[in-house]
Amino acid sequence: MAGKGPDKKKLKKKRTKAAVKLQAWWRGTLVRRTLLHAALRVWIIQCWWRLTLWKILEKKRRKALVEFSNKERAVVKIQSLIRMWRIHWRYCQVLSAIYIIQGHWKYHNCQSCSLLRGHCVITTTHLQFHIEIIDH
Repeated sequence: MAGKGPDKKKLKKKRTKAAVKLQAWWRGTLVRRTLLHAALRVWIIQCWWRLTLWKILEKKRRKALVEFSNKERAVVKIQSLIRMWRIHWRYCQVLSAIYIIQGHWKYHNCQSCSLLRGHCVITTTHLQFHIEIIDH
């Protein structure tokens, strides 16, 4: 009978040790599952936040692009109007010169002998007018 007592104690100790191991494993499993759920939630929140930041940055980029385009369009429009005005001004100068030449030519002595013929070349930077005196 003396041999049975220590065996029971050893067996009880083994069972207690196994139960403690099983409880530790179960608590570890619960902790890992909780941590996994927390990590998944954090990952979802991070993905949402990155997407939100990307949308905000995209709106800012689009707004900056629209503002830049509007400014560029305004500058191009002003440049175009100035070029148009300058060409019109040159055209008016040449037209005035033509009227003066025609006026003087009408009263010139050789009015019946010659004719005036001219042509105009307009470029973006210059207005050229060529006058030819043609004898009959």
